[in-house]
Amino acid sequence: MRRISPVLLLVLALAGAAAGFLIDHALTTAGRPTFTPSIVLPIFLVLLAVAVLALAWPIRRSTRSATSRRVDPFRAVRIAMLARASSLVGAVITGFGAGLGAYLLSRPITPPIGSIIATAVAALVLTIAAVIAESFCLLPGDGPPDPDGQNGPRLEDDDDDSRAAADTGH
Repeated sequence: MRRISPVLLLVLALAGAAAGFLIDHALTTAGRPTFTPSIVLPIFLVLLAVAVLALAWPIRRSTRSATSRRVDPFRAVRIAMLARASSLVGAVITGFGAGLGAYLLSRPITPPIGSIIATAVAALVLTIAAVIAESFCLLPGDGPPDPDGQNGPRLEDDDDDSRAAADTGH
């Protein structure tokens, strides 16, 4: 399993920023009030970041220590996927909050944007915590590269039959 790409997180943050800006613009042109997230959202995002780190910490402790207990690989994968999903959601919400803030700051009258800034910062904290938690769930060291040029173990059904079929045109 490879780590999540920072480029993907950046693209999602930019897409979220564009969505936040355009949604606020559409609401304003329709004569409706702009979107302001509840103060509960940043609190929830920070609690989610703490939970993801707390779930990943025992896996890090057992993979990094010499006297380690055996880690259930299915649990490690589930927590790694939770961390990956949390980093994706955090990146989108970070961008969305930044887009909302950018639109509101472009207006002639500056509205209160404390909740929007808190949401963007909490989502950024979630993204960083999730990336750290994902790294906790990976085994230390890169390991030997496999023939495909990617690091990590090969799956049992990754044999040469699929390459031979592809090479013959089947």
